[in-house]
Amino acid sequence: MSALSHGDTAWVLMSAALVLFMTTPGLALFYGGMLRAKNVLNIMMQSFFIMAAVSILWAVVGYSLSFGHSVGSGIIGNLNLAGLAHAGAAVPGFSHLRVPSDAFAVFQMMFAVITAALITGGTAERTKFSGFMIFIVLWSLLVYAPIAHWVFSPQGWLAHKGVLDFAGGTVVEINSGFSTLGVVLVLGKRRGWPRESMSPHSVPLSLAGAGILWFGWFGFNAGSAGAANSVAVHAFVNTQLAACAGLLGWLLVEKLGTRYATTVGAAAGAIAGMVAITPCAGFVDTLPSILIGAAAGVVSAFAVKMKFKFGFDDSLDVLGVHGMGGVVGMILLGLFATTEVNRGGANGVFYGGGAHLFLVQLLATAVSAAYAFGASWVLAKIVASTIGLRATAEQESMGLDESVHAESAYAGAGMGRIGH
Repeated sequence: MSALSHGDTAWVLMSAALVLFMTTPGLALFYGGMLRAKNVLNIMMQSFFIMAAVSILWAVVGYSLSFGHSVGSGIIGNLNLAGLAHAGAAVPGFSHLRVPSDAFAVFQMMFAVITAALITGGTAERTKFSGFMIFIVLWSLLVYAPIAHWVFSPQGWLAHKGVLDFAGGTVVEINSGFSTLGVVLVLGKRRGWPRESMSPHSVPLSLAGAGILWFGWFGFNAGSAGAANSVAVHAFVNTQLAACAGLLGWLLVEKLGTRYATTVGAAAGAIAGMVAITPCAGFVDTLPSILIGAAAGVVSAFAVKMKFKFGFDDSLDVLGVHGMGGVVGMILLGLFATTEVNRGGANGVFYGGGAHLFLVQLLATAVSAAYAFGASWVLAKIVASTIGLRATAEQESMGLDESVHAESAYAGAGMGRIGH
């Protein structure tokens, strides 16, 4: 290993905490406010359960499958890092890092946590809690870990082909978006959707969550530099600019289409911009980051309408924002990447690199989307046909807070059976 750096280690650990903060309370609040009041605690509980279960699973075996020595020509890692073994040795392919391997492992743990938690937004208000949590455990091992190995591990087969993905355009964003599509096609629509109004019960709650997500995303992207260096600074700046451009791009679409610029649209646009810059943050220059964010805001604003056209109930638009935002970022990275920002990257089409990187980015985008969708659909089918994936009609009508957790988010909102 390279000589350890106290500064780099502190930055990576702080970034790991920021990414965890994105899940709880950030994502939990953002999703909770977007749902009907009777399902707020259920979606928050899912984030908390995922934080616990995926963290333990990651330490026991998930980290090793993602970053262990490659087997099967870069398909999956072996078990040499199971139980976070060999903490004093370099992570395979990361000998340049100047942080303890456990610090790298816990930073990547938080990525696994939030990616799984993102799926809950698409399946909200109708899942059987036990069945869905079993699905998440299986998904973490059989979907997340392989894609993470392909792209994030230098020994992965897509990494060998030269794919660039700074902080998870494929592993986190495309993966969560297209996995969500696979699950919701098995799960089916919420009862009454889209005929009945299912408006957010608390937009201020969602805006608070969105603000926390924005704050935490600096750790998500800049922390992926693995060091407190100029690349981290560039990723930090690009994240802010892309978020702002995404917000403005989404509001422009809303204003031209409906004459109203909504606060929900502002939050969604900022998130779309940050999603798109995630793979690009440490590889592109400042002005392209603004273009990438704006493009994501516009594309995602149109993409969320797909569920109404095609009839699938992605409750909180995980495919439209995360899946399609990730696609925008990965493809545009093939055009705008430059080694002037990061010597460890490559030059895209507009910086004299030719078509090679662009084609590799297209390949990674297509493969990760197809695998995430197909494998998630199969896993959801297996869970649905065995222990069940869908809540009962009675539970869905009553609300999952009361019927599953015996609690209500607001005093007087329901009967409750515990602590009353």
